[in-house]
Amino acid sequence: MAELQTGGGDGGNKKRAKKQSTRVDMTPLVDLAFLLLTFFVLTSTFSKPKVLRMIFPEKLDKNDPLIKQPEVKNGLTLLLTDDNRIFYYTGGLKATTVLEETNYTKNGLRKILAERNLFLINELKKLQVEQAKINEKDTAAKRKFDAKVKDAQVKSTLVLLVKHDKNATYENMIDVLDEFLITQIAKYFVVDEDLTELEKKLIQAKIKL
Repeated sequence: MAELQTGGGDGGNKKRAKKQSTRVDMTPLVDLAFLLLTFFVLTSTFSKPKVLRMIFPEKLDKNDPLIKQPEVKNGLTLLLTDDNRIFYYTGGLKATTVLEETNYTKNGLRKILAERNLFLINELKKLQVEQAKINEKDTAAKRKFDAKVKDAQVKSTLVLLVKHDKNATYENMIDVLDEFLITQIAKYFVVDEDLTELEKKLIQAKIKL
């Protein structure tokens, strides 16, 4: 009859395998996450607010004899007054300046601006055809296109000055800026000064006609 052995075979000294820790150190992953977050924040382009762009010229000291007011060669000056009236003249202000009047309709101010800015409008239309062929994921082509647009705007020689009297309204100013956006005006300045005496005289003479 076989003998039944009740012993463990090794005298009860068998070593059990030591359990390894399953804990993962997340510290390096956290550092990596912050590095990636910083990288994407610095390299991404934030959306720009859609607001009206208003450019004010630098104020010159009229009492300084060394400072001379720059001459407006290929410029158009808009004068906003009360009763929603708008006047304009071309070039620098002189005693012989001819003052004209227009309105805020598409056959008024918009037509005048479009005719004066015809060069830039045609250039931008050509670039729009080129833009349609650019792949949205091709960032290099997009940057090159943006550079061409800026170059065309720089080459535009038309400069507009916007002046207003105390009776002009904010609505008139916004209407003018809207027309600038529609007609692709690249260079314009809002003069934060009162109308000159000569401009006031020219307006009064035009109103009496």
